[in-house]
Amino acid sequence: MDKVIYTESEMSLIDPKPGTAAAAARDFGINLSLTVSNLRLTPEERIRRLDELRDRELADLPEDLDRGLADLLELEAILEYRRLSGTTDE
Repeated sequence: MDKVIYTESEMSLIDPKPGTAAAAARDFGINLSLTVSNLRLTPEERIRRLDELRDRELADLPEDLDRGLADLLELEAILEYRRLSGTTDE
């Protein structure tokens, strides 16, 4: 398996500063390196991958995890990342 090389902006999402939306998502249990790998995909690829992985991901979450809150925290981290890095979907 090849070693993944992250950009500086991707690292700011994976290893966020305290007080950021990304830090809140990470502290809640969101694996932000998976978020970054998904952001590297096109929107169509993300939807396809989500369809394939959703049931397995849900099975891996702790039972007491509020999935809706986890999704919201991840989305806030993505929006923060996009704002700081200047990236958008094409």
